[in-house]
Amino acid sequence: MRRVVVTGLGAVTAIGTTVDTFWENIKKGTCGIKLIDKFDTTDYKAKVAATIDDFDPKEYMDAKTAKRMAEFCQYAVAATKQAIDNSGLDLEKQDMTRFGASIGSGIGALGVMEKDHQKLMEKGPNRVSPMMVPTMISNMAAGNVAIQFGLQGKNINVVTACASGAHSIGEAYRAIQCNEADIMAAGGAESAITELGVAGFAALTALSSSEDPKRASIPFDKERNGFVMGEGAGVVILEELEHAKARGAKILAEVVGYGATCDAYHITSPAPDGNGAARAMTFAINEAGIKPEDVDYVNAHGTSTHHNDLFETMAIKKSFGEHAYKLNINSTKSMIGHALGAAGAIEFVVCVKSVMENFIHATVGYQVPDEECDLNYTKEAVEKEVNYAISNSLGFGGHNASLLIKKYTEE
Repeated sequence: MRRVVVTGLGAVTAIGTTVDTFWENIKKGTCGIKLIDKFDTTDYKAKVAATIDDFDPKEYMDAKTAKRMAEFCQYAVAATKQAIDNSGLDLEKQDMTRFGASIGSGIGALGVMEKDHQKLMEKGPNRVSPMMVPTMISNMAAGNVAIQFGLQGKNINVVTACASGAHSIGEAYRAIQCNEADIMAAGGAESAITELGVAGFAALTALSSSEDPKRASIPFDKERNGFVMGEGAGVVILEELEHAKARGAKILAEVVGYGATCDAYHITSPAPDGNGAARAMTFAINEAGIKPEDVDYVNAHGTSTHHNDLFETMAIKKSFGEHAYKLNINSTKSMIGHALGAAGAIEFVVCVKSVMENFIHATVGYQVPDEECDLNYTKEAVEKEVNYAISNSLGFGGHNASLLIKKYTEE
């Protein structure tokens, strides 16, 4: 198998619409959760979200192009542009048939669907926009990225709910390993903080009812009562090692393992014994040819729901044994909420930065320990050597994805 490295990073989040700003706020422990002002939440059970308020698509594309894209596609294109720029790739010198995209979205353009449904109900079928379908469908993040940058290689969109971004990176990694591509733009994008989106997740009793932004998304805390919706995109440039070295690329980290499993248990709840998530982590560790004890850090799915945090804790114990108690574990969702199909990709960016800078961020807002969740959830940020990091993502339908990242070395 060919070695796969990370050479570029891009992120659009509620605490920074560039990687540098995002990472600085991560290090500071900035919480991007606030009261929803996109619509009137008077009758809604959930009042807060991690919305993006300072994104200007015209910094990445012309106004006409931006107008023909849904927000999640705009975020994907912006994050990809950042990642390409960060990688130092000169697109004019690349074989674009060997440069692909794997960018997932759990939901797609829910807001577009809402608006056109309203037109249908109020004005009839002939008033529905001819752009509704090509704007709404979730594969358009990958499609628009390819069009924008001329990527003619493998182009896919993995939809596995909240594991979409992680699976998209994992499948891009496999494509390069198996010589289907030399370079892949990989990640996830989402913008589903809409009336229907918030109402739907609230109806599932999945969202936090807290109106205090600092006590709403509190993964692993005993007082947690649901997740907080987020939005944004994370895109990375994955590259075959020799290809990256030949062009003198700065190598940020290496991807050395990928595990993908299914609980086959319930449409929304993880398996109570954590077996599916544990197997995903174990597959990634075994593929890398390392021992569980070699892993320093786990960026958990950590949604702040009772079931997820408890069962993921059990999964980590099952996969790591006694070493589970020596791991630093955290949840980026404590700062940026749950960005659904973009979550795993944004958290992968965090893992790469953690490996690069030997820094593990705090699980912000974590205050009240839960006797059932008894591992080290990194209450305070720490600086320590991080050679191996795992990023976990779990999705409705029982989907599990684990990505194992290694500090890059020549040998």
